[in-house]
Amino acid sequence: MSSEVTKPDEVALRAKLAELTQEHRDLDNAIAALTEAGARDQLQITRLKKRKLHLKDEISRVNDRLLPDIIA
Repeated sequence: MSSEVTKPDEVALRAKLAELTQEHRDLDNAIAALTEAGARDQLQITRLKKRKLHLKDEISRVNDRLLPDIIA
C-alpha cells in the first residue's frame, strides 16, 4: 500500500489543515477572552481547552500525511 499523497488529496489536506488551524486560533482567542474577562465558568474553559488539544492532534496527523517521515 502506497502512503504517497496524490495531488487532489494534497489540496484537500491543505484545505483541512487551514480550517483546523483557523479553528485552533479561534479557540485560543476565545479562551483568552474568557480568562481575561474573569469568567467563572471553568467547565466551559476546560471544554474549549480540550477541543483545542484535540485540534492540535488532528493538525499533527494532517501534517504527518503531508510530510511523511523519510527513512534514509
